[in-house]
Amino acid sequence: MRGYDLTIVGAGPAGLTAGIYAARAKLDVVLFERMLPGGQVATTDLVENYPGFPEGISGSDLMVRIAKQAEKSGLNVQSKSVEKVSRRDKLCLVKTDDGEVHPSKAVIVATGTEPRSLGVPGEAEFKGRGVSYCATCDGPLYRDKKVAVVGGGDSAVEEALFLTRFAEKVYLIHRRDRLRATRVLQNRAFENKKVEFVWNSVVTEIRGEKALESVFTKDVKTGQISELEVDGVFVYIGTLPNSNIFEEDIQRDERGFIITDQNMASSIEGIFVAGDVRSKLLYQIATAVGDGATAAFAAEKFVEER
Repeated sequence: MRGYDLTIVGAGPAGLTAGIYAARAKLDVVLFERMLPGGQVATTDLVENYPGFPEGISGSDLMVRIAKQAEKSGLNVQSKSVEKVSRRDKLCLVKTDDGEVHPSKAVIVATGTEPRSLGVPGEAEFKGRGVSYCATCDGPLYRDKKVAVVGGGDSAVEEALFLTRFAEKVYLIHRRDRLRATRVLQNRAFENKKVEFVWNSVVTEIRGEKALESVFTKDVKTGQISELEVDGVFVYIGTLPNSNIFEEDIQRDERGFIITDQNMASSIEGIFVAGDVRSKLLYQIATAVGDGATAAFAAEKFVEER
């Protein structure tokens, strides 16, 4: 049973940054990631607000660079899924999907989030064959077709704009009468002739036979039900934290995101949390990187003092 000074769970911007700092501090550190490094950032078409890239950079390219830097620092990255994290006898225990339990003096959890689903009839049935949560992944499949994007924040508008490269028409369905996205994104959407807005509306059902054929919406003010004929639906109505790996109770906010102090320490001794799974004001790559650096430094001090 291999033990470590520090175990990091998740290889998004927060986890990889924590790994870089921990490896440079000469901690005996391992990072477990169940998929390819990069997290949700790797599926982002264009990142325009990360410092150092005035022309922007694709999310996949940015994460490749960060992953290469982590590799150069000597970070030990292993392809394993973490099932449970617990605290026993002054040690953290990390159980992976191969049945192994890895003792660690400290743990940094950087597991990120997953897309929130609509929870309407037809969504599960057509998931992966008409219903998508990643325009960058599936957008090219809808060349010269009609699609709907559900949501009104930055992600929804960014992906709607991306889809206009391929789709004939993009319906942007939002439950309010104004977008929540940043003004620069709103202006781009309003100026794009391929984007048609469906205001004050929520999706009530997704229908089709062999393939997705239409989406039904309800006007939240009038109650009127309408049908939009589309070939695909892209959902961007928020995220859910991947915070269900803890055996003990850990302090969370009302949405399930983990609460930490300013040093990324959770309510369980020795367990630090970084990135989008943490409860905070702003969810951005830049804040995830800052979280990761802080968590690694705090974990280093914790290990040294014990």
